[in-house]
Amino acid sequence: MEPTRFETRQITLLGMGFFGDPFRISGGWTEENEIGRLWSRFTAYLAAHGEQIHHAAEPGVAYELHVPHDESERTGEYEVFVGVEVSRLDDVPLHLSAKILPPATYAVFSLQGDQIAGDWWQDVYAAWMPAAGYESAGGHVLERYDQRFKGVDRMSESTIEI
Repeated sequence: MEPTRFETRQITLLGMGFFGDPFRISGGWTEENEIGRLWSRFTAYLAAHGEQIHHAAEPGVAYELHVPHDESERTGEYEVFVGVEVSRLDDVPLHLSAKILPPATYAVFSLQGDQIAGDWWQDVYAAWMPAAGYESAGGHVLERYDQRFKGVDRMSESTIEI
């Protein structure tokens, strides 16, 4: 698993979040855990009110952001935010909030099929990063979903970027 290097400008995401243990109810890639429920809530919002999101940077592209806090390792709780990138924040709908990621250099890994639901984080954090001489700057993980992601029920045909 070899990444590409991607330098970003500030990234502004508009979407919805959850804080807690997302796998308390159900583990893995399922629409039954808190991450799946969050995506369901967000996609339902987009279907009903998508026209309220102005300045979308890449139509058809969505992101999932994982933000740990100081107690995450001990409690299993962290923030999960799903949304779309916008070029600016004008007329933000009440039901949505924003996350602004500062400019950064990311190692971008493309995951396909079984890799998506696998233990990729161990390959990245325990193997690749130390071998490449990198450290995680913020601890967050950003996942990018475009037309190559076919859904949880078609994971074997899908690709995402982390």
